[in-house]
Amino acid sequence: MDQPDQPVLRDIVLIGGGHSHVGVLRNFAMNPIPGVRLNLICRDTHTPYSGMLPGYIAGHYSYDDVHIDLSRLAEFAGARFYRSEAIDIDRTNQRVICRDRPAIPYDLLSINIGSTPRVDQVAGAEDHSVPVKPINRFNNRWQTLLERMENHEGELNVAVVGGGAGGVELTLAMQYRLRNELGAMGKDPEAARFHLFNASDQLLPTHNSSVRRRFESVLQERGVNVHERTRIEQVNDRQLVASSGATFEADEVLWVTQAGGAEWLTGTGLELDDGGFIRVRDTLQTVTDPNIFAAGDIATMVNHPREKAGVFAVRQGKPLAENLRRAVHGKALKDYHPQKQWLALISTGDQYAVASRGSFGVAGEWVWRWKDWIDRRFMAKFNNLPAMSEDSKDDPTSGIALSSEEAQQAISAVAMRCGGCGAKVGSTVLSRALNSLQPIERDDVLVGLHAPDDAAVVRVPDGMAMVHTVDFFRAFIDDPYIFGQVAANHSLGDLFAMGAEAQSATAVATVPYGLESKVEDVVYQMMAGAVETLNEAGCALVGGHTGEGKELALGFAANGYIDPDTVMSKGGMKPGDVLILTKPVGTGTLFAAHPRLEAKGRWIDSALASMLVSNQKAARCIHEHGAQACTDVTGFGLLGHLVEMTRPSGVDAELDLSAIPVLPGAEETAASGILSSLQPANVRLRRAIRNQEEVVNHPRYPLAFDPQTAGGLLASVPADQADACVAELKALGYPETAIIGRVKEQGEALEPILLNP
Repeated sequence: MDQPDQPVLRDIVLIGGGHSHVGVLRNFAMNPIPGVRLNLICRDTHTPYSGMLPGYIAGHYSYDDVHIDLSRLAEFAGARFYRSEAIDIDRTNQRVICRDRPAIPYDLLSINIGSTPRVDQVAGAEDHSVPVKPINRFNNRWQTLLERMENHEGELNVAVVGGGAGGVELTLAMQYRLRNELGAMGKDPEAARFHLFNASDQLLPTHNSSVRRRFESVLQERGVNVHERTRIEQVNDRQLVASSGATFEADEVLWVTQAGGAEWLTGTGLELDDGGFIRVRDTLQTVTDPNIFAAGDIATMVNHPREKAGVFAVRQGKPLAENLRRAVHGKALKDYHPQKQWLALISTGDQYAVASRGSFGVAGEWVWRWKDWIDRRFMAKFNNLPAMSEDSKDDPTSGIALSSEEAQQAISAVAMRCGGCGAKVGSTVLSRALNSLQPIERDDVLVGLHAPDDAAVVRVPDGMAMVHTVDFFRAFIDDPYIFGQVAANHSLGDLFAMGAEAQSATAVATVPYGLESKVEDVVYQMMAGAVETLNEAGCALVGGHTGEGKELALGFAANGYIDPDTVMSKGGMKPGDVLILTKPVGTGTLFAAHPRLEAKGRWIDSALASMLVSNQKAARCIHEHGAQACTDVTGFGLLGHLVEMTRPSGVDAELDLSAIPVLPGAEETAASGILSSLQPANVRLRRAIRNQEEVVNHPRYPLAFDPQTAGGLLASVPADQADACVAELKALGYPETAIIGRVKEQGEALEPILLNP
């Protein structure tokens, strides 16, 4: 991963991937500020555009049509993307507290997390209904409902609670889709019965009377049962209870009303309104803290209160970006005044829509086509990403509000850097970053981090052999915490592949130079991830070395011990054995595609999830099922490591390309010619393939050479143990485990591998 020449001077942290923040990311991507880094915290990698959600539910759009890929957009903007969830803000120390990772420091903070239906205010609603937000969770339930329809018999009663534009639009979209699905399956479309519950005496209360009448007519024509002046006060399993005592049967209950702010905001000290939304000034700064901004549904403009509508979140993106720029430069901020009236384009399920603005209202198929054009044009700005402008090479302190000490550090950071020991990270910075870590302590570690010395000292149990390995590589992902986890997991792979127990590890890292506070945080984030992984493996971090460098990089010299009689070496393969692979391949091509913006965010998520899975349990399982030959698949790729096993074993191997598990997206990126820089060196092993002319066009052929980071184990297991071994591996958390080939008697020594398409 290329690092910018400019040191980071200021961090702008964005909580949430809402419509305002995607605008900020694109704005900074097109015109970055030297020394300013964006950081995005979001639980979901793909954020939906609310304006197209009803069309997606109705079946007019695909998933990718209506979602913005935040991973790709963040990469485009040069932003760090933290796949996590904010749960608090430490305003005193200016840190965002996350659910499952170390806190993230900020200089400026912005919140754009939308609203959430308050299902907790109605008895049983939290357990027996599906809130439409967050949309990602609603989508999962929607897909499950579509799958259920295949086996469902009789009527299906769907209840939607909420008579605003969102509830009406969602009802019509779901009805349109479900009835089409039922018809396609040869079932009665009328079996899908819809009920719309509205507590007030009129639907769409914020729209004019002509628009309301039009939708009342559409709902009546479609056979939707509208229950006006019906307030739901309790939700039971398959039943709604109204305030009047009336009950209604429902197989599915969707909640599209009583939205409020996230509960965790109440503990931040930020001033909130009665609905739990953050109160902000005209500058979009919170009334409580000038370093914290908020936009979209989560914000309430104290001087200009407006309905919660996506149009405001979209339009706040530009003024929010402008004021973040001004704040980081120490300039006066500009006021933003939202329009008093806005255009709403509300669809009716089919490709027909109603336009509503103030007292104006028109409808027709042409309105839907107009809406479709507007929505697709908006999405194109984030999915069809243009070329970025060149980074400025100006003075790193130019225009950015810094203290005199920070300015001196910034100037020093871009000056000529020392080599040798002069390139070490300062001891105070290192101590502060490491003091809060909690590596495990082992009785066999005599000298380590708990009592630093010139070197670590560890005791080896009697009769055991010591196993040593070392690995080191540059960062391939922008999140130092995740990078630390993967780097530690990768380094331990060699120990586990041999059947060893991890004992201790010594770290070596290079960190880009910059302000002390920024360097300290990078070291802390990275080593926090690494220590977490090492601790889980029972491996003690006993020391290390950290130096300055242009790129972030991390590695470990890891030690373990093993009974010499139980070593699983590369040379223990026997004819008749079965080849088992515990993880899918494809990390090389995917992370070559990521910086080119050619990989979907969900592909990268899947790859990272695989890379974070330890091989420790897999190694034990494989050994218990009689394996004597095992290796972890890393830089040389699957084929390279297989050749390393066949040659010392004096055997050949037959590999089934179609059986090789592959990470999502890897075939697509490889087919596009996007391959790792190590791929050409690995491909030289094709001379070891017996029939490469027959298989070269197979979509998984390039992936046999793809270099892996923190890849799975490749093991040779006795045939009579293979099925039981695979079943147990899957139960242990290796769901992609597969039998990919067999070990054969040696044939031609120069062509030991036979590939089958």
